[in-house]
Amino acid sequence: MANSTSASLKLTVQATGENSGTWGQITNTNLLILEQAIGGYQSIAVTSGATLTFTNGAVSNGKNQILKLTGTIVGAINVVVPDSVEKTYIIQNSTTGAHAVTVKTTSGTGVAWAATDKGIKEVYSDGTNIVDTAFTKLSSDYTPQLSADLDCNAQDIIIDSGNSIQDDSNNEYIKFVKTGSAVNEITITNQISDSEPSISATGDDTDISLDLIPKGTGQVTSNGVAMGVSGKETIWVPATTMYPTTTAGANAIALTELTAGTPEINTIDFDAATEENAQFTVALPKSWNLGTVTYQVFWTGNSTNTGDCIWGLKGVAIANGADIDTAFGTAITVTDAHTGTADFLDVSSESTAMTIAGSPAAGEQCFFNFYRDADAGGDTFTADARLVGIKLHFTTNAPNDA
Repeated sequence: MANSTSASLKLTVQATGENSGTWGQITNTNLLILEQAIGGYQSIAVTSGATLTFTNGAVSNGKNQILKLTGTIVGAINVVVPDSVEKTYIIQNSTTGAHAVTVKTTSGTGVAWAATDKGIKEVYSDGTNIVDTAFTKLSSDYTPQLSADLDCNAQDIIIDSGNSIQDDSNNEYIKFVKTGSAVNEITITNQISDSEPSISATGDDTDISLDLIPKGTGQVTSNGVAMGVSGKETIWVPATTMYPTTTAGANAIALTELTAGTPEINTIDFDAATEENAQFTVALPKSWNLGTVTYQVFWTGNSTNTGDCIWGLKGVAIANGADIDTAFGTAITVTDAHTGTADFLDVSSESTAMTIAGSPAAGEQCFFNFYRDADAGGDTFTADARLVGIKLHFTTNAPNDA
């Protein structure tokens, strides 16, 4: 019987009585090949791809246990293991260039390193395809990609490929979302006895907020109670806090009884034919973002007329030590029709944004002039309009006035 070779490592299998005088040399070569397969290491340049060699009865690069792939690649490449070879490899992708590297068999499928993946994988050839063992040590992979769930020793915490931590019923606990070029993150700190653990915004920025975002119309709560958050706020300004102007002023505040035992109304009445004014002041909170404001008008009329009433508001901010004798800003008007029933409440739509003059700053006093533009062509309400009050809307950008 003549000599033969093994299928995978191409060892020389010596027949009885063959190789007189060379038997020892052939045996030594077989041992070197086995040494390659068990712990051999070789760096292979794969600039344009490569096919691993398996020479019969000789040491060859494809027989090594550990392969380091090197070279500058300018496109996706394949490193090919011949068909029918059954072998395990530890392969490090040390190529330069952002392109995919795939280790595959001649005719079958393989395992790919993504364009930016320069990590290490343990793979094996089953003679038909190259298969990823998924045994790669995470400590050697700076961007590990899990192909299945990571079960934390029956502790009901699983991290899946969808960037979330799940329970053992595949329900999500926490989901992680990547932000490109991120420099800030959250730090969770435990504490000793009698001290509170903390969740902190940390990272490269010196001053950074911690943003808690509820879903839809939900609220941020603490122990089941809604927490105050910055955003749109409202101040109710009743007519009783206003004063008619000296020039072209509206009527003085008047109390009207409708039916004994029902609500009475304290109103400032505005004429149907002449523009009349009333003023009020507000010291907006420090948490105000110093931006524009809007308003709604609450009014009524002792009339069945359904005409429109045009209301206007303008304001100016006055700083400490500044001259109060300063012009108001541009007025913003809102038009609202009476219901047509005497003494029924009318509530206008919210006005468009109004800019307060005077370059507002924190702690300043805001003066407002409110008026009915009765001599404008669009004001068609034929009776006195009775102002109950206005709802002033502003926006905050801090949770309190600290």
